[in-house]
Amino acid sequence: MNKKSSSRSVKEFIEENYKHFNSLQLKLAAKELLAHLKANGKLIVTIAGAMSTAELGISLAKMIRKNRIHAISCTGANLEEDLYNLIGNKDYKNITNYKELSKNDEETLLKEGFNRITDTAIPEKIFNIVDNELLKLWKKAEERNERKFPHEYFYEIINSKCLENMYCIPKENSWLYEAAKRNLPLFVPGWEDSTSGNFFAAKCMKNEIKNANIIKCGLEYMMELIKWYKKNSEKSNIGFFQIGGGIAGDFAVCVVPLIKQDMKEDVKEFSYFCQISDSTTSYGSYSGAVPNEKITWGKLSKNSKTFMIESDATIVAPLIFEYVLAEEF
Repeated sequence: MNKKSSSRSVKEFIEENYKHFNSLQLKLAAKELLAHLKANGKLIVTIAGAMSTAELGISLAKMIRKNRIHAISCTGANLEEDLYNLIGNKDYKNITNYKELSKNDEETLLKEGFNRITDTAIPEKIFNIVDNELLKLWKKAEERNERKFPHEYFYEIINSKCLENMYCIPKENSWLYEAAKRNLPLFVPGWEDSTSGNFFAAKCMKNEIKNANIIKCGLEYMMELIKWYKKNSEKSNIGFFQIGGGIAGDFAVCVVPLIKQDMKEDVKEFSYFCQISDSTTSYGSYSGAVPNEKITWGKLSKNSKTFMIESDATIVAPLIFEYVLAEEF
């Protein structure tokens, strides 16, 4: 079975079987997203949680290759962890019984040089390989008095091919690889709390990096997002596909009220909005807030097509992406 027929069969399966509850929301969200994109709509995807370690890149990369995704907002962890996976997956430990681990088991992983993310343990040595490459680029930037965004340094690692001999999964399964090839607009709010962000702060504290301004900050990311949204919304409706919540989602969705309320400029709200989350609404979390709440903030309008799928993003997102990829346009 070729890839095209495989995608088509997923679409047919969803149409036939997904009739109620979260499965119905998945189908409706997929149908509306397909219609949005076919009408020349643009899409920004936001990625929270440990989606890169969960290898969402397999399906996300396909969407990028087919020009179905036009910008990404992600956490610093998702930025770096897709590169970790690309060069280190063969050395990962798959811990299917992670719910049964004792404190002693966890400490053993630490002593063995592993950091656990749910059912996956990443070897510390992979962090060190990436950090060393980043340090080279940061020092060059410091010498040249250059300033770049965090993701631009990662794009430089990919495009320079300096780690290509270490790739241990197909590079086509890396969303970062596909994004770097296309210089896809990327926004990484709160990068400082990532592993590489911590590493950068440590190097600054030890005076190995003397100019912390070689990293452009989150406010500058927001200004770039404003430019991107204003330019693209002039001719297209903008869709928003939110995986999880947190800073990646809230940062990106705030761009509309920022332009309207703070800049006093007219701009269209997001016309399509889909959120995948299993967070409980009553706990007051951003991740669990229903889409209609965003109308009160001016992020969405009453005419926006909205969907909330309360399920596991590692199950839901690939299915929706395959549905969308079933049709060529």
